[in-house]
Amino acid sequence: MRRRFPKGDILSAVGIRREESAYRARMSAWKKDERLTRKFGVGHTWNPILGWRRQDVNDYVRSRGDVLHEAYRIYGTTRVSCAFCVLASEHDLRASSNCADNQAIYRELVDLEATSTFSFQSNRWLGDLAPDLLDASLRARLQEAKERAVRRVSAEARLPEHLLFVKGWPTVMPTAEEGQLIAEVRRECCFRGWSTGETHGSRQRAGAVSGTDRGGSG
Repeated sequence: MRRRFPKGDILSAVGIRREESAYRARMSAWKKDERLTRKFGVGHTWNPILGWRRQDVNDYVRSRGDVLHEAYRIYGTTRVSCAFCVLASEHDLRASSNCADNQAIYRELVDLEATSTFSFQSNRWLGDLAPDLLDASLRARLQEAKERAVRRVSAEARLPEHLLFVKGWPTVMPTAEEGQLIAEVRRECCFRGWSTGETHGSRQRAGAVSGTDRGGSG
């Protein structure tokens, strides 16, 4: 929007509501938006229905002669976004899996869990929500992935606190011994066929992420 409207004020209207989350409950109805502010124009964010309750939204939709999305009417979801969202509640993920149109996507995402050994959410494996939609082979692979995830976390736990991944530039230069340790952990993970990245149920660790994110050996 900054590129499209280099001059003039910009008003961004967003349909969030306070009752949706504790974070949104603290938001103001109007604020200056630095992300939309340019040299020749000020950006503002306006939340016009911030104080509405869910029933207010339903009443407004009906007053316009419209109907709610089938995700609400048929499957009982509380929020609608992607078919399977990493921010969704367990209830909404289960509801989404009940929709036949979403079940191929569900199996594809569970296959990704089984291949990577990383759960869909940090505290939840998507494959556990509707195992009846999976064939025996995929269920077996998912169980093996969970076991590998536990062993991977154990391997990554060998890395000391100061080698944990942090956003931005490296903050330390590993010693030769620490570089060797990072390499050993990475080798163990790769040997087991595990993907590297954020650990299941644990914090990211530098050696498990890239080996060079904190100045470690590759």
